[in-house]
Amino acid sequence: MITTKVQFEELVTKNWNELNAWIDQRMAEVPVPIYSSVDIRESKTKFAPVDHNMYPAGFNNVCALDQDACSMAFKSALERLAPGCQTIAILPESNTKNSFYLDHLAILGKILRDAGFNVSFISFDETIFDGKEKLELISFSKFDVKIEKAKIVDGIIHNQAGALEAVILNNDQSKPIELEWDSIKTPVVPTPKIGWFKRHKVRHFRFYKEVVDSFAAKFDIDPNLLMADFTCVDGVDFGTKDGLDKLATAVDKVKGRIENKNAKIFVKGSQGTYGMGIMVVDSGEDILTMNRKERNKMDIGKNSIKFTTLLVQEGVETIIKYDEMPAEVTIYLVDGKGLGGFMRANGERDSQANLNSRGMIFKKYCISEIRENQDHKCKEAVYSVIARLATLAAGHEIKEVL
Repeated sequence: MITTKVQFEELVTKNWNELNAWIDQRMAEVPVPIYSSVDIRESKTKFAPVDHNMYPAGFNNVCALDQDACSMAFKSALERLAPGCQTIAILPESNTKNSFYLDHLAILGKILRDAGFNVSFISFDETIFDGKEKLELISFSKFDVKIEKAKIVDGIIHNQAGALEAVILNNDQSKPIELEWDSIKTPVVPTPKIGWFKRHKVRHFRFYKEVVDSFAAKFDIDPNLLMADFTCVDGVDFGTKDGLDKLATAVDKVKGRIENKNAKIFVKGSQGTYGMGIMVVDSGEDILTMNRKERNKMDIGKNSIKFTTLLVQEGVETIIKYDEMPAEVTIYLVDGKGLGGFMRANGERDSQANLNSRGMIFKKYCISEIRENQDHKCKEAVYSVIARLATLAAGHEIKEVL
């Protein structure tokens, strides 16, 4: 049995095609999201995804070579999902004052235009337009981003120029977009039925465990090499302190199962996004002694989502560094294929902390050399396999709601 990281890396190097063929076969059985990103931590003893984004931002942090690979993958996926489509739109978040997010939109639009599509940006959120039909914005890197008011005519989504043949949703729906999606004929991907108003991190990691257990059984791997231990706690109210005793007990139980007794425990709002609703603790006692400021931070997330279900997850201490700063890896996938990525580093945090917080910076790296029938000796090949397994789990999430 494969029980160490070195053995797993050798397996990936020598059996790249076989491993990915297994994943491809399983992905064919579920509606894999058209794109996603996966945050991965690598410790001394394991590789573990710690978050999966169904509507990823950050394509501006993907290198130019990988953007070209993304274009080809988008073209293939959209031709399969909406045969013959040419005119498509991206439906973004409403946080239009975030100039870095606008950089992401501009690059995502370029990637799709390079694939041969006519691309626009649309929104159904009347509040961002201030009575106008179009919002003209400038991103951090001085790209023009124009968002048009969208409408629905006979079940077809339109921009200002007319009917759209497909829409790519880039809104995580922590606040749901109030549309009768079942009556809309225009293909919208990923499905709008799986945003954070519905989705739970806990559910994702349960599916991920099932995927990894199956993968590990096939290739004789210790599944603990590829996942962080976790559990779920329901019925918590940080405002009234209800359920904090249950949460503290769960923290101590996960801590007790971990071989490294110095490991931290991450407590995450199950519907959290944007790095919100996360605390890092040593023990259940840290939960019981939270002050009001700490409880308020954990109580409410983006768009006023109240965190009542919590993911309690083993803290994976990162060994990755960039300029001596602790770092973690994010892999971007299109059509279930790992095609790009970056390192998130944070000089204001230590190797056991939440790096998706104030002080973080991004370092691009290219993984376009990872291709079929090549000699795979780079670490990115391992990260790609982990990210694909996580995205396969996301496919099971989507299948469950459709």
